[in-house]
Amino acid sequence: MGAILSSLLGGGAAAAAESSESSSEPSSVIVFHSSNRWQLHFNDSKKIPKLMVVDFSASWCGPCKLMEPVINAMSSKFADVEFIKIDVDELSDVAKEFGVQAMPTLVLLKQGKEVDRVLGPKMVELEKKVERSLVLRRMSSRIRLRSTELNRNSLLDYKHTSYTYAMILCR
Repeated sequence: MGAILSSLLGGGAAAAAESSESSSEPSSVIVFHSSNRWQLHFNDSKKIPKLMVVDFSASWCGPCKLMEPVINAMSSKFADVEFIKIDVDELSDVAKEFGVQAMPTLVLLKQGKEVDRVLGPKMVELEKKVERSLVLRRMSSRIRLRSTELNRNSLLDYKHTSYTYAMILCR
């Protein structure tokens, strides 16, 4: 039933995960076959600070076929990153929207904004950019947490100082 629903909707996050022909492991790469379904997913992703890697490829593209098992492996390795596959011939409007002119083109997005791009079958470069993006995300989370702690502590210090000052004035 899930496959039927997926084909009717043009793919979806849970139902669209397909396995690669070159791998016996199931892939968690999401494949979109409908521009409308992609647009819904893309709009939802803008609300979540999760890295998304969009693989723009074509069925006739040799380098794209070389990248497919690598991307499938990366989707398993980086479980907190969402990997998307879009066929440029099938969803040419989406490819045009992202300015894709060569295949494979891998676009790294965060909250709907492009943060990086890899042109061609550059597996090592893609992995480094994904890792760097994840490190930056962890660092910014720690900075926000530390900033919140500092603000809370300085507010407490201010209240304590104000209370002490008020007690001195009232004597």
